[in-house]
Amino acid sequence: SDVLALPIFKQEDSSLPQENETKHPPFQYVMCAATSPAVKLYDETLTYLNQGQSYEIRMLDNRKAGDIPEINGKLVKSIIRVVFHDRRLQYTEHQQLEGWKWNRPGDRLLDLDIPMSVGVIDIKTNPSQLNAVEFLWDPTKCTSAFIQVHCISTEFTPRKHGGEKGVPFRIQVDTFKQTENGEYTDHLHSASCQIKVFKPKGADRKQKTDREKMEKRTAHEKEKYQPSYDTTVLTEMRLEPIIEDAVEHEQKKSSKRTLPADYGDSLAKRGSCSPWPDTPTTFVNNSPTPAPTFTSAQHNTYSVPDSNSSSPNHQGDGTSQGSGDQLHPSATIQETQQWLLKNRFSAYTRLFSNFSGADLLKLTREDLVQICGPADGIRLYNALKSRSVRPRLTIYVCQEPLRSLQLECQDTGSSDSNGAIYVYHAIYLEEMAASEVTRKLALAFNIPLHQINQVYRQGPTGIHILVSDQMVQNFQDESCFLFTTIKAENGEGFHIILK
Repeated sequence: SDVLALPIFKQEDSSLPQENETKHPPFQYVMCAATSPAVKLYDETLTYLNQGQSYEIRMLDNRKAGDIPEINGKLVKSIIRVVFHDRRLQYTEHQQLEGWKWNRPGDRLLDLDIPMSVGVIDIKTNPSQLNAVEFLWDPTKCTSAFIQVHCISTEFTPRKHGGEKGVPFRIQVDTFKQTENGEYTDHLHSASCQIKVFKPKGADRKQKTDREKMEKRTAHEKEKYQPSYDTTVLTEMRLEPIIEDAVEHEQKKSSKRTLPADYGDSLAKRGSCSPWPDTPTTFVNNSPTPAPTFTSAQHNTYSVPDSNSSSPNHQGDGTSQGSGDQLHPSATIQETQQWLLKNRFSAYTRLFSNFSGADLLKLTREDLVQICGPADGIRLYNALKSRSVRPRLTIYVCQEPLRSLQLECQDTGSSDSNGAIYVYHAIYLEEMAASEVTRKLALAFNIPLHQINQVYRQGPTGIHILVSDQMVQNFQDESCFLFTTIKAENGEGFHIILK
């Protein structure tokens, strides 16, 4: 009995807990993108992504009954990041990201496609962390985060002779629960997957190339490679760094990659996920304010109608909401939709389907960039603020009064009549061409354009100089002209003379 109590025999006690070896992860994250078939059996999966394309990451509650009961009925926070896979680049990550930021000012490495995402709340981005987005979500509800990776793998490869091999990245998801003080800092789970990012359509070509290479291999060689999965399951990862490569390799060999029951053959070969059952068509509109830390967001939720009532070809048949192209705060929801269509924002009519003019005008520049992306966000902000392009040249033109009217004014001796006659119109030129002068003169003074034969400028001794493009380009800004009309020699139409 004394011998049985020795420590060496205690190691064989079957009552020792072994749950740590097969710990059940509380969450599972599945990215709707196919894995490469040219990956060896015991290596980590590799997924190819297109730059700027939206990819869905499904946030799945994988808990068993009784697991982590403290988050029941509560939200959790997840942070999605794109980081380096190579350890060499991990050591210099800050310098690498700063160099990318210098070469791509105003861009982000990672964005969240808000209009397509479902179930995400309180989305936040940090201007100083261009490779991360964070949000809250309810594990009991269907949640999908659509991400866009804007950096390509070859941007971090030293340029030597062209055709350099791109570096791999990692998509990493970290999930936290709320502490007693209300902060989401209590870590629950982390998972990641290996990716490579190509220019648009490059990932599709690379996937096709890998598939063709595998088809040429013998059956014996194919056994050494894992099949291509329609989706990419992010594998659970440890928080502490792996020091030895041998340990990392053994961990990969011992880990088994399993797909959830809802995935597999039922998914399309192109990697797109099947629809959520009873997917709520609810999107979140957030309104971040510029700050050096993560910005706060409003939790306003807007529902999207199922009917496609605002297609790009629909121009609306209602009355105009106001004068000109400017959106007014008094504009109704229907008038706001018409304004969006008229100004080439048809892609966002469903997103702003419940917005009136006042609602849309309240959004800041940062809000619109966050919702619509940098390009369309800035364009929409400029359109809302009626920020037109400054004209290259401005001239002022007045039609010379008839001689009989001038004599009448002189006889009356009225000083006010003279000011009422000489009324100038501003002509704004962007093209700096003689044809533009003719066209805008006709528009300003209601003259039929087809009746104007030539435009002349009166020179020294009363000579008539033809107005050419070169002459217009040498006009002084804010020049003033009187113009009169004379009949053409052939009796058809007339000429305009600038004085």
